[in-house]
Amino acid sequence: MQRLRPIELFLVEIIFYTLLWLWNDYIATLLSLVFSSIAMAVLLVSLVAEFLEPSKVPTWYFYFMLISIIAPLLAAAYFVGIMGVQVAWLQ
Repeated sequence: MQRLRPIELFLVEIIFYTLLWLWNDYIATLLSLVFSSIAMAVLLVSLVAEFLEPSKVPTWYFYFMLISIIAPLLAAAYFVGIMGVQVAWLQ
């Protein structure tokens, strides 16, 4: 089985978050912020651990974590820009 390349993974995540934003902007806001925050914390911890004691963690792991931070934030910025910062749950 062939593994996903980083651009394919990015597109899959963008499609997932886009569908989530189209379905329910409240849940999409929460999941985008929570998932990207968790991914950022995990990435920072793993980078510090990798700096202190190098391991055999493959580089695709770090790409995956970086994409998992960027994709939800990019989808959120796009939809908030389209909606003009008028998300339904704030009204």
